[in-house]
Amino acid sequence: MRRLLAHEGRWLASLVGWVARRRFGVAAGERALPYAAAQSALVYGLTFVCVVETFGVHAMLAGVPVARVVMLVVDVYTVLMLLGFQAAAVTRPHVLGADHLLLRDGARREIRVPLDRIASIRYDLRFPRDGKDGEDRKATGGGGVWALGVGGQTSVTVELTVPVVGVRLSGRRDEVRTVRFHADDARGAVAAVQAARAARTAVDGQPPAVDGRPVAGAA
Repeated sequence: MRRLLAHEGRWLASLVGWVARRRFGVAAGERALPYAAAQSALVYGLTFVCVVETFGVHAMLAGVPVARVVMLVVDVYTVLMLLGFQAAAVTRPHVLGADHLLLRDGARREIRVPLDRIASIRYDLRFPRDGKDGEDRKATGGGGVWALGVGGQTSVTVELTVPVVGVRLSGRRDEVRTVRFHADDARGAVAAVQAARAARTAVDGQPPAVDGRPVAGAA
């Protein structure tokens, strides 16, 4: 329940941040990688339908004041929730830092990937049947895959040398070895991460390693 309430608070805060043109968790010197554009048409379309329905139901229940008030509250909350869904995606983009890649799914979940654990990153457009991780688990014959889809698609695949831990909205912790996510400029995101990894490798003086052993071709 605490996690659900925290999620509600995050998307409500995202509405405020959206109006104020603020982004959460993007520090100075870090690069935001937006992903909200792919779902905007669907979200705005659903919001318009809900607004029309709100007026229609309000008129239909003119003779039942209690039900009218209850449905008005429900409909207004639904509209806010839809807008909050989009606001969370806009104000909480993926973030590329000097040593990590923070991947987000709006206000629902996020996963931090150290750059030195990335074995490969590539443009990889996919349209999962249900947009869920379950399909990826079947396709790979096991777990360890997170799909952060937007608008029913993912466009970048990140393979890791060492798994990272991802925490779902329910609190369940997953050991993740592959992350698939979407970015509005997917190829640009891939190039930016590759450049950041190359810069970090140049500073460190050696490629990423697994258990102390360099990974061939990892850079």
